[in-house]
Amino acid sequence: MPAHSQKPEDEHDDPLQAVILTDCHENRFMPLTMQTPRCLLNLANIPLIDYTLHFLASAGVEHVYIVTSHFHEEVESHLETAGWNNDNSHFSRIECIRSQSESVGGVMRDLDQYGVLKNDFVVVYGDLISNLPLEEALSAHKKRREADKDAIMTMVLRESGTGSDSRREKAPVFVIDPKNDRCVHYEDMSPDKKEHFVSLDPDLLHDHQDMDIRADLIDCEVDIYTPDVLALWTDNFDFQTARQNFLYSVLKDYELNGKKIFTHVTTDYYAARARNLREYDTISKAIIERWVYPWTPDNNLCFGYNYQMTKGFRYKELDVRLARSCQIGPKTMIGNDTSAGEGTVIIGSVVGRRCIIGNNVTIENAYIWDDTVIRDGSHIKQAIVAKGCTIGKKCIIEPGALIATGVQVADNTTVKSSSRLTCIKRKRDDSGDFEPVTTDTKVVGVGGKGTEYSPDPDDEDEEDASLPHGLVYNLSHLTFSTESFSDPDDSFSDTSDIDPSQGRRNSTAGSIISLASDDDTSASERKSEIAFHNEAVAQLTDSLAKGDASDNMQLELTSLRMVTQASEHAMRRAIVASFMRHISSLVSDGTSIASAVTSTIKPHQALLNRNIFDKEKASKVDQVDLLLLLQSDLSKRLDGDAILLRVTHELVNLDVVEAEGIEQWWNDERSVASKEVTRLREKTRQLVDYLLRDSSEDEDDEDEDESD
Repeated sequence: MPAHSQKPEDEHDDPLQAVILTDCHENRFMPLTMQTPRCLLNLANIPLIDYTLHFLASAGVEHVYIVTSHFHEEVESHLETAGWNNDNSHFSRIECIRSQSESVGGVMRDLDQYGVLKNDFVVVYGDLISNLPLEEALSAHKKRREADKDAIMTMVLRESGTGSDSRREKAPVFVIDPKNDRCVHYEDMSPDKKEHFVSLDPDLLHDHQDMDIRADLIDCEVDIYTPDVLALWTDNFDFQTARQNFLYSVLKDYELNGKKIFTHVTTDYYAARARNLREYDTISKAIIERWVYPWTPDNNLCFGYNYQMTKGFRYKELDVRLARSCQIGPKTMIGNDTSAGEGTVIIGSVVGRRCIIGNNVTIENAYIWDDTVIRDGSHIKQAIVAKGCTIGKKCIIEPGALIATGVQVADNTTVKSSSRLTCIKRKRDDSGDFEPVTTDTKVVGVGGKGTEYSPDPDDEDEEDASLPHGLVYNLSHLTFSTESFSDPDDSFSDTSDIDPSQGRRNSTAGSIISLASDDDTSASERKSEIAFHNEAVAQLTDSLAKGDASDNMQLELTSLRMVTQASEHAMRRAIVASFMRHISSLVSDGTSIASAVTSTIKPHQALLNRNIFDKEKASKVDQVDLLLLLQSDLSKRLDGDAILLRVTHELVNLDVVEAEGIEQWWNDERSVASKEVTRLREKTRQLVDYLLRDSSEDEDDEDEDESD
C-alpha cells in the first residue's frame, strides 16, 4: 500500500510512530455510520480524526499509520482534502493501511505482519479528543524500557471524580503498585451489578506491599507500546480486545511471560473518546466552553476554517447570514455559508456549513450537520440531524431523535423522542453494502423519505440514542473500602486554577477549585463561579482583541461580578486567564514575548491594581494569589516559563506586585508543589534573587539612616 510521504524524514534514529484505529468494531452510532466512518463524523463541525491527529502532532509524533477497513477511500480522501499529507503537514509520514480484520487483535496481528513499527509507538482511536501532553509519559516509558526489556507498555490514564456520570456498561478497575506505577491487575466492572468485588491473586498481596485499587480512572485507551507487544498479539489468537483480553491475560499470566505493563496517571488536561452519543454531546459542549484548549473553534487549527468568538461562547464563521430578528444564544456554533431567517432562535447548538434555516425556527441544544435544510416554523431540541437532511415546515423533532444522512421529513410531522431515522439499510447478502429503504409515511410524513432504523440482530453494541448531559464515568457506587485507595496528594495540580482555555477541570463533576479558594464551597456557589469565569474570560478576551480601555473593562467585569457574586479571587483568575490567552495568541502570531507582554499588561495597569487589596498589609495574600494563578495558567502554555519571567518583571515595574509579594510567593509551598510548576519558575529565579537582594539593601540603608 503506498505511503503518503510528503517531505524528507528528519535524521532521527528513532522517529516517534503512532497508530490510529479508525474502526472501533462497534455499532453505537448507527445509522449515522452507514455511509460515514465514525472517525469522519463531525464534532463541533470538525471531523473527529482531525482532533486525534492534532493530539498526536502536539506529542511530537512523526510517522502516523491509520488503520482503516470499510471506508478506506473516504479516509484517504479526507486526509488529502484537509491537508494532512501535503508539504506543510505536521508529520513526515502518514499512511493508510487497509485491514479486513473484525477485531483489535486482528488489526494488531496485521500490523505485526506489515512490519513498519520498529520503534516505540503510540496507539489511539480515531475518536479521541485530548489536549493531554505525552512527553512525560513517553520519557518515563523510554527510561523503563532501557532499564528493563520486559517493560512493554504504558497506559495513559486520567483521574475522574466520583461525581462523574457515564452510564457505561463497563467500568475499568486498575490495581497499581504506587512505588513504580506498575499495573498488576485489571478488571471490568458492570455498574448494573448490585455487588462489586475485585478478585486478586493472593500472590499479588505477597509480592506487593502497597497496592492502589483505582476505580476513578478514565481510560481513553491511549497506549505506548514497544514493538515486542505485536508479537504477543500474534502468538495469542485468543486476544481480540485491548483490555478484556490482552491486558487482563498478560497481567494474569505474568509468571509465565514476565511482561510488565505500567500506568501514567494525570490529574490535569482533557481526555475523552466519542464512544457513544452521550459522550459526543458532552465533548461537544466541552469544546465550545473551551475546556479542551487549544482545540477550540476560534483557534481555527484545521485548514479552511475561520471561526470568530464573541461573548457567551458564540462562534460564527465569516460568511454567515442572519436575519435582523434572528437570535443566537450562548454556546452556539454556526458554520460558513449558513443562513437563518426572521424570528429564528438558535441556542446551545452546533450548526454546520451551507445550512438553510427558515423563519421562526427554534433549534435548542441540537446538532445540525452540513447541507441541511430546515423549513419555516420547525422546532428541534436535543437531537442530531445529519448531513443533507431536509426538515419540512412546522415539524417537531423531539429530544433524543437521530436523523441520518439524506432523510427528508415532510411538513407538519413530529419525529418521536429517541427515534432513529434512515433512508438506507444493509443488504441481506454478505456483501456488507447498503440499499434504499421503503419510505414509511407514518414516520416521515407524506412526501418524506426514510423510515425507522432497525438494528441488525447481530449488533451487540447498540445504545439508546438520547442525548442527556453527562461526563465519562459514574463509579461512586463501587463498594471498595477506603483502605483500598490511595489518598490523593494535596498537590498543586489538584488545587490549581481552572481556565476554560486550558481544558483543565477538577475531577469532581461540576466543581471548580482554585489555588486560594476553599474546597468546601457549595455546589451552587461552584456553578456560579464557573458561569462567572466563562463569561468574564470571554468578555475580557474580546475587549483585549478590540483594544478597549481599561476603565470599560473594569466596569464590565464589576457588573458581571455583582450579578454572580463572584469573589475577588475569581476576578483575578478571569483576568489572568484572558490576559495570558491574549499574550499567547500574540506570540503565536509572531510578536516577541517582550512586546506581547508589555502591550497587554501596561495599558491595563489600573485594572490590575484595582484587584489587588493588600498593598498596605504585611501579608501579600492578593499578590501571591495573582502570581500563583499566573504560574498555574502558564504551566500549560508554550514558552510559559519565558512569559512568566516577562510578566513578573512588568508587574514589578508597574508596582502592581511588590518585592514582598514576590518573596512570599517564592516561599509559598504551592509554587513548588509539582515538578511542572517548579520547572516553570526557574527562569524567574534570577529576577527574584535580584529583587530580594535589592530589598535587603534598602532595609540596610534605612537602618543606617536611623542609627545616624
